[in-house]
Amino acid sequence: MDNLYKKLRDYSRSDYYGFHMPGHKRRGILTGCDLPYSIDITEIEGFDDLHHARGILKEAEERAAALYHSLETHYLINGSTTGILSAVMGCTAKGDRILMARNCHKSVYHAVLMHELRPVYIYPEFYADVELNGPVKPKDIENALDKYEDIKAVVITSPTYDGVISDIKSIAAVVHRKGIPLIVDEAHGAHLGFHPYFAKNSVSLGADVVIHSLHKTLPALTQTALIHINKNKNLKENLDISGEITQYLHMLQTSSPSYVLMAGIDECIEMMSYGGHMYLDKYAVLLQQTRESLQKLNCLKLLETELYDKSKIVISVKGTGITGRQLYMTLLERYHLQMEMAAGSYVIAMTSMADTKEGMKRLTDALLEIDAGLSSEKKLSVEFLLPPLRQIYTSAETKEAVGRGSGRRTQSLEWGKSVGKVSSEYAYVYPPGIPLIVPGEEISEEAAALLEKYRDQGFSVEGMKEEGKIEVLING
Repeated sequence: MDNLYKKLRDYSRSDYYGFHMPGHKRRGILTGCDLPYSIDITEIEGFDDLHHARGILKEAEERAAALYHSLETHYLINGSTTGILSAVMGCTAKGDRILMARNCHKSVYHAVLMHELRPVYIYPEFYADVELNGPVKPKDIENALDKYEDIKAVVITSPTYDGVISDIKSIAAVVHRKGIPLIVDEAHGAHLGFHPYFAKNSVSLGADVVIHSLHKTLPALTQTALIHINKNKNLKENLDISGEITQYLHMLQTSSPSYVLMAGIDECIEMMSYGGHMYLDKYAVLLQQTRESLQKLNCLKLLETELYDKSKIVISVKGTGITGRQLYMTLLERYHLQMEMAAGSYVIAMTSMADTKEGMKRLTDALLEIDAGLSSEKKLSVEFLLPPLRQIYTSAETKEAVGRGSGRRTQSLEWGKSVGKVSSEYAYVYPPGIPLIVPGEEISEEAAALLEKYRDQGFSVEGMKEEGKIEVLING
C-alpha cells in the first residue's frame, strides 16, 4: 500500500514533465526559496481526487479512520473550520433549532448564520476561584432538550481552548435518547485517546461527529484536520448525516487541495499508528515532570480542574498584581518564550510530543524566576475579573435573526453607546475566537464593558469593521 508522501517523493525524482498546474512546475528556481515545490502537484493520473477519493487518498482516509476507530473519516485541508461548518449544516435543515454551548468557536456561529438556524445556548460552569469557564453539564443539556423538543442537533467544544473537558459519554447518552446527533468540536484534542496519561477522545465516547485539528497538538502542518462521522444506532432512522456532511465538504473545501498538506496528514497518521505510543510515553513523563516542577510556584498557580487536558499548561496570575497579558509579554520579551494565548487572569502554554526537555526547562525556570519576584498579597489597581459567560449573555437577549443581505439599515456606534441596540456584527477576542456578541442580539452593558476592558488590557478584539465601534441595526 503506497504512502502518499513516498509516492510524491518518488514522482518528484522521476523524469515526468508536467504541463499542468501549479505554476511553479515543481521547481523553486524562480523564487529561490526552500519550499516543497517538488511534491506540490494537482490531481494528476495516479494521485486520486480528494472530492471523489477512490485510490491512494481513499486508502489514506481509511488509515486515519482505523487509527481513531471511526466508521468514516475525511481529510480537512481548510482546517477544522470547514469540518465544523459542514457538520452543523449537514446535521440540520435550514431554519432548524440547534442546541450549542455558548463558548463554541466562531465557526459554529457562522454555520448558524449561514443556515439561518435558531440557537439555544447552554452555558458552561464557571470556576470563580480561578476565573475559568468549566465543562458543559449533561443535566443542563437534558433540561434544554426537554424544554425545546424540536432541537435537531447538539454542538459542544471539548476540550476547550483552556483544556477543560466535558463528560462526553454522559452527554452523548442524553442526546441520543432524543435520537439526534452530537457534534463535538475536539479541535484541541487530536492527541487524546492514545495514552492512559490523557483523556479518551470523543469518537470512543459516543459522539456522532468529531472534528480534530491535527496541527494543533500533533506533528502536522498548519491547516490540516480530520472529521470523523459515526452514525449512532440511536439516531432517527431517516437521518443521513454522513451523506449530508460529505455534500457540504464538497461545497466548502477548496477544489484544489494541497498535496503537501495531505501528505503531511498521512505522515502524521502513520507516525501515530506505528510509533505514537513510544513518543507519547516520553511526552507523558516530560509533561508530568514539568507539571510537578510548576507545583512549586508560590504566587503564580498551575491550574488543574476536575477533568482537563494535561497537555495544556495554564498559569493563573490571580492575586499577584499582574495581568495575564503582562505575564505573556514578560515571557516573550525577557525569556523569548512565546505563549499560545493570554487571558485576563491567566496564560496558556500549549505543549506536544515534539517539545524538548530544554524547552520545558526554560519554561519552568522562567516561571519560577518570575514567581520569586511577585507577592501573593499584591492587588491590581484595577482588577481584571472575568465574569461567567452566563452573566454576560443572559441579558444579551436575541431579538431577531440577522442574516447576510437582509437589507436592514445599520450604523456604527462606540461600544459604550451601543448598549440596548441590536448588533449586526460579531465581537470576539481572538484567540480563542468565542463571540461575546452575536448578530441579532441586544448588546448588554456587561458585554460592552468587557470589550472595553479587553481592549484596554491590549487584547485583540475582532469581528467588527471599525476599531472601537460595533455595527447595530437602526431602530434596533
